Amino acid sequence: METDARLSGAVRPQAATRLREDSHRQLRRAATGLLTIVLLSGATCYWLVFVRITNGGLSFENELLIPDQIFGTVVEGRRQFRLTVAEGSREFLPGKRTPTAGVNGPFLGPTVRLRRGEDVDLIVRNNLDEVTTMHWHGMHVPARMDGTPHQKIRPGEAWMASFQVDQQAAPLWYHPHPHGTTGRQVYRGVSGLMWIDDDNSDALDLPKAYGVDDIPLVIQDRRFEEGGAFRFALNQGAVYGNTMLINGTWNPILRVESRRIRFRLLNGSNARIYYIGFDDDRVFHQIATDGGFLETPLRTDRLILAPGERAEILVDFSDGAEAVLRTYAEAGLLETIGGFFGGIGNGNLQLLKISPQPAVRPSHGLPERLNSISRIRASDAAKTRPMVLAGPLQRGGGPLRGVRGRRGGGAGRPGLPINGKLMDMSRIDEVVRLGDIEIWEVTNRGGQPHPFHVHLVQFQILDRNGQPPSGAELGWKDTVLVPPGDFVRIIMPFERYADPEIPYMYHCHIMEHEDNGMMGQFLVVERPGHFVNLPERLPSTS
Repeated sequence: METDARLSGAVRPQAATRLREDSHRQLRRAATGLLTIVLLSGATCYWLVFVRITNGGLSFENELLIPDQIFGTVVEGRRQFRLTVAEGSREFLPGKRTPTAGVNGPFLGPTVRLRRGEDVDLIVRNNLDEVTTMHWHGMHVPARMDGTPHQKIRPGEAWMASFQVDQQAAPLWYHPHPHGTTGRQVYRGVSGLMWIDDDNSDALDLPKAYGVDDIPLVIQDRRFEEGGAFRFALNQGAVYGNTMLINGTWNPILRVESRRIRFRLLNGSNARIYYIGFDDDRVFHQIATDGGFLETPLRTDRLILAPGERAEILVDFSDGAEAVLRTYAEAGLLETIGGFFGGIGNGNLQLLKISPQPAVRPSHGLPERLNSISRIRASDAAKTRPMVLAGPLQRGGGPLRGVRGRRGGGAGRPGLPINGKLMDMSRIDEVVRLGDIEIWEVTNRGGQPHPFHVHLVQFQILDRNGQPPSGAELGWKDTVLVPPGDFVRIIMPFERYADPEIPYMYHCHIMEHEDNGMMGQFLVVERPGHFVNLPERLPSTS
């Protein structure tokens, strides 16, 4: 018995040791398994958020559609253009018909070619079953001709904008601007390009054969219902798509000669920002921004394009290698992760395959000098105005408008204000003196980037977060991207046009943001001190 007790006492420590070792092994296995799961999950999330191409697997079998270009008809010394907005339908996806709207066609509109110094009439007929307008984005025009929400075109009616083209060569565009429904009408397809030519653009050794080596690219994202209809649904307060249309073409390929090609790009999307480059990381040269040519070509391999912004680039395909134009997930770590898990995707999208063919004509050169841009000095400004985006709503800042999704629907939350006020069609927010130069200080206090657009003018960027502009931001702009927390100062002259009753607009160019209150109005007048009770002078839109 005594021996058994001694043996039992000796066994117990050994058993305890084995139990501890088993426990440690189990803990190590559990920790290893957990670490493996975490690493695999992290790698999977990284691949989904930063690597995976949302619309990967495209076969690039549809020839890129090139919009018609129109030069108008000269009538009694004026060049007249006729644009008809109407409903239509188009097959984007195989075997599925999509209800659309367009200008002089079922989807999108023709490229309107203007020339500096000409007097033009743009006659717009509305064959939709709802009110529309037509805004000439980037044009320097009288307020009554700007196509704002105040220049309504009712169903079955026509409206004419008449003005002299008084600005340098630039890649502009046109789109509807009815307050509350701009985003929905553009999403259906109502927009088009508007290019200005001048003596300088004629003289530059640049590709100019439209659709051959001078290629328009209207970049838009869409989401489709199962039956083929566009799905217009809000996500994070705006509309984002997972299917790319380039000039209204899905799955597009463009065949060009193996030489230098000029692309004129428009971000015509409602909300998505693009970080554009090529899948082979080839270098290209940016030659123009919203308002015209840069002074010299800018060598780069990436181009940021926010809604409403335009750019021109030259790309050399003399190597004969195919390349895919695409957009990358380069919005920043937190913004990209937040966007992905918020349902708007990671931004990795294929846009267009370019297939070079043997060249039959010599390539154009790369001009050393494109333009002369006189920098406006901050000391020349007569006034500085704050523009605070997405700050807190002020009491009395206008009616609260629900963030709308489908027609007639509302989510019941307020829109995004500028300077604490939501858009009110009967209120003038700012009054500018004709001939003045002004600085507008644009601050983004929200959690989303906002492309800030000012009607009437082309402006220069003075600085961003205290740093002077560089690269493409040295060009003329009418839309500037302001990420969360950024402070951007822009400077601009208010020239030629004054109107004591009809205002211009400034707003975020994420279209659902502007539709839901992120917009304001300014008058340009000769003598600001003479105005009282301005809100009562504006027409009601109710």
